[in-house]
Amino acid sequence: MSLALSAERPFSRGGNRLCFVHPEHPNRCIKVRRPEFTLEDYRRKKGFPKSLLPLSVFDDNAEEFRVLRDFQQNYSDSIFDHISRGYGMIETDLGLGICSELILDHSGEISMSLMLYLWNFGYTDECKRAVEVLKKHWMDHLVPSRSILLHNIVVEKRLEGGAESINRLVVIDGLGATGIAALPFLPRRARRYLVGRKVKNLDERIDEFFESIKSGKYPGPNGLPMKDGVPDIPAPR
Repeated sequence: MSLALSAERPFSRGGNRLCFVHPEHPNRCIKVRRPEFTLEDYRRKKGFPKSLLPLSVFDDNAEEFRVLRDFQQNYSDSIFDHISRGYGMIETDLGLGICSELILDHSGEISMSLMLYLWNFGYTDECKRAVEVLKKHWMDHLVPSRSILLHNIVVEKRLEGGAESINRLVVIDGLGATGIAALPFLPRRARRYLVGRKVKNLDERIDEFFESIKSGKYPGPNGLPMKDGVPDIPAPR
């Protein structure tokens, strides 16, 4: 029996998928492919020669499932200190989805993306410290990933001394290496170099974000909370 999601409202969306709160587990989310953007569309968008690859190569849910299973089987459990846990695949009336940990603040609200946090509060000293912790975690565990995008990081907040503070940053998408970094038995030194490039790129993306918002406009809908079925883009500054 498939899980009914079609009557539910997604709380967010990425480039290829919609995100729903699991109807039976409020601390889990289900990601399903956006119905208006098929695997065929995704493959076509990539252009030649990637357009010659089989459709399975472009299935984000299958790839995320494979990567999270690898983390669970071959890495220390502490890797999930800054990565959302996976709970497997699940049949829904919107197609096969992947179930994973939903990151919530102390209030029970869904944690906002790092991109939205930076827009709302700027790059505070507290946030800088949290980013450094995340970068160290990536290097300590040599986490295989693609580029670490700001809308794929969420900011989990806690209540401390009557005030909100950042508890941790959690990466919720973009996991799993590609290209040379995905080769089996890659020497540890090479892995450190490649992971280090991703970490350095995170700093560059934060700088680019602040450059991009000088126009006063929020750069893109991905990772934003949704309102009435569409991304709730913040008002211009």
